[in-house]
Amino acid sequence: MAAPVAKDEELELHVDSLAFGGNGVARLNGFVVFVRRGLPGDTVRARVTKVKRSHAEALAVEVVEPSAKRVDAPCAHYPACGGCRFQDLAYDAQLEAKQEQVRDALRRIGGIAEPPLEPILPAESRFFYRNKLEYSFTATPDGPALGFHRAGRWDEVLEIEKCWLTTDLGNAIRNAVRQWARAERLEAYDQADQSGYLRHLVVREGRNTGQVLVQLVTAAGERFDREELVEVLRRFPEVRSIHWAVNETPAEVTNLPTTLLWGDEAIEEMLGGLRFRVRPNAFLQTNTAMAERLYALAGEFAGLTGGETVYDLYCGIGTIGLTLAPRALTVWGVEVSEESVACALENADLNGISNAAFFAGETADALAELRERAGDPDLIVVDPPRAGLSNKAVRRLGRLQAPRIVYVSCNPTTLAGNVKELAASWGYELERVRPVDMFPHTPHVESVALLTRT
Repeated sequence: MAAPVAKDEELELHVDSLAFGGNGVARLNGFVVFVRRGLPGDTVRARVTKVKRSHAEALAVEVVEPSAKRVDAPCAHYPACGGCRFQDLAYDAQLEAKQEQVRDALRRIGGIAEPPLEPILPAESRFFYRNKLEYSFTATPDGPALGFHRAGRWDEVLEIEKCWLTTDLGNAIRNAVRQWARAERLEAYDQADQSGYLRHLVVREGRNTGQVLVQLVTAAGERFDREELVEVLRRFPEVRSIHWAVNETPAEVTNLPTTLLWGDEAIEEMLGGLRFRVRPNAFLQTNTAMAERLYALAGEFAGLTGGETVYDLYCGIGTIGLTLAPRALTVWGVEVSEESVACALENADLNGISNAAFFAGETADALAELRERAGDPDLIVVDPPRAGLSNKAVRRLGRLQAPRIVYVSCNPTTLAGNVKELAASWGYELERVRPVDMFPHTPHVESVALLTRT
């Protein structure tokens, strides 16, 4: 049956809900149309941009009748900036949408008719919550500037004066680097023709310690005065660590080897009463306050009594494993990033935790050796990337037959797929799942799930 819409056709649609990823969901005689910039309750005029057999995609070009859930966005750069999607959607509606996205994924993909879903945990702060931001340099008539990619564009960067996701300090550091770049007459990198020099700026804040790490990313060659940059950044007493990285590839990445220009190799952050050293490329949840709530929830779901052997897979710098260690017999962490493992080992020493060990390796490949070394696990904690657990990882994890799995997820669709496979092939049942809003005004939602082996 042919789709009832055509590309470039304009339609008047009523948006019912939000799909995972942030697009509005509308229906035309039962045919689904995903509407970018459409909010639940809106009636919009939308231009069709893509047509498939099962659905179409469209862009809202006019709000004919706004939803009662619409609010005024405080940021002057909204909605041109791609950093936030939902500043104009009331926060309670954001929470409702994210809760329903987790429920829908578990029903539709996980095959669970009535998921054991608990109420979403709201964010403690709706703005200024991020401890890390990565900015791109862009050319302007006044010289290089810093900002984020425009919504839906990879090739255009919007200059930012004030970002509502970082702190006043983070905004001030970014603007100081912009002024330094202009004073030094440096050129912004152009992604289109791969010319220019300045590529990215990364600012990481220890929100509970007040310590800041700054990383400059450039194209090849040292075309700037190190001492001048250091002098500019040292005007902020919070800055403890200044790094420089070179990216000689077209890819827009910041996870690169760095040269320390000044200060300490790492900064420290406090989470759940523990100290963590954070280097430029180490993974740390970017909402410090909600990371503490997330890890506390993982600890609650773990239900440790003190005698358990715990596997902490995709352990990063050891944050979850080290918060669990005081209530476990032993914790064994695995992480592919050697830099993160080095941080995890250092963090164990920093906190005087002697019953936790960490190893570098691909999770799926490391489990057999880990079992020989550590024995059978009583609990497995997984915190995988957005792609979730690979089929191989699910098989090898299932063979361990751990009584309980605590799954920390940043993607409800891959969580649901993994839950379905663990239930069908390995006898696990989803006992509890609670969404956590780590990132207000964005489509992202975290979840903590408990699976028990029946």
